Amino acid sequence: MSRLNWIDIAPEGAKALFGVHHYATKGTSLPEELVHLIFLRVSQINGCAHCIDLHTRDLLKTMAVDKVVLVPVWREVPHLFTDQYRAALDWAEEVTNLSATHASDEAYAAAAAAFGAKDLVDLTIVIAAMNAFNRLGAPFRLSVAAKP
Repeated sequence: MSRLNWIDIAPEGAKALFGVHHYATKGTSLPEELVHLIFLRVSQINGCAHCIDLHTRDLLKTMAVDKVVLVPVWREVPHLFTDQYRAALDWAEEVTNLSATHASDEAYAAAAAAFGAKDLVDLTIVIAAMNAFNRLGAPFRLSVAAKP
């Protein structure tokens, strides 16, 4: 079943969201690889096929496929990710699952230890931006680039 194209129907809303996305990808001092890692992990949690497809492709430009395929189980392979990346992944999961985690003090402390104040706020904006896009991409079933 075909669903609405939210970008065409609400171009001003799309423009606003893409502005946040631009800030998340170009306006912070966070490493590009980290941003795409967080975009991918958040999208995996939310089950947005379009965003998983897109951000896996983005991440593969800078990260080995061996690591990318293990992103959903990053806790089981801590040696593959730096302390900062693990803190960011944990924070992304906490913020994405906010109703269950309430952004725990433990995750906050780890994220605050791994990032300066501005970078932690920017990381949280990255997480929030992808959550917003997932909440449009999944319900409206945006297409994927993957072919059968």
